[in-house]
Amino acid sequence: MKQPQQSSRGAGAVLHALAPPPALCGFLLLLALIFTASYAVGAASGPVAPGMHGPGTSGSGGSSEEDTGDMGNMGGTDMRHGSGG
Repeated sequence: MKQPQQSSRGAGAVLHALAPPPALCGFLLLLALIFTASYAVGAASGPVAPGMHGPGTSGSGGSSEEDTGDMGNMGGTDMRHGSGG
């Protein structure tokens, strides 16, 4: 009766077994190159809408206050929604 042979695995074989497949490494490298190229093209082309500002900023630049969207006292108007009752 033959006994199964045990292969002696060295450190290189263990590292080779734990390494990701070459196709995955190539895909991740390609993905990184595409993102880098798209970022470079976007940075070179400049802003899409130069006059557009994010929320909370005003385009005039004359006010140092932050626009919080608070409407203050509405003069006693009823802001409840629903049927009158």
